[in-house]
Amino acid sequence: MYYTYMLRCEDNSIYTGITTDVKRRMEEHFSQGEKCAKYTLRHKAKKLEAVWESETRVLASKLEYHFKKLSKLKKEETLKNKHLEKYLENKIDVNQYVYKGDEYGV
Repeated sequence: MYYTYMLRCEDNSIYTGITTDVKRRMEEHFSQGEKCAKYTLRHKAKKLEAVWESETRVLASKLEYHFKKLSKLKKEETLKNKHLEKYLENKIDVNQYVYKGDEYGV
């Protein structure tokens, strides 16, 4: 399985990424070690906001790509209601993704 996730940074920006292991990747972001993303080195990660599961890397990458194209306002609204349909339904098959934030304390 692959996961697309969104992090809140201390400057209130939102970072989006993909991983096969959410817990490991969060440790990398929050510790700001050598495997931390360049973005979260400069914009310290504060909180995991959302996680969606998909079966393939291609699907996870598509969701990440479309999240990154959204405005900050649309990202915030997506985070608030955790639904992909409103802004992404005409771009991707939203049924290919399962919200998993509850499993990660989001």
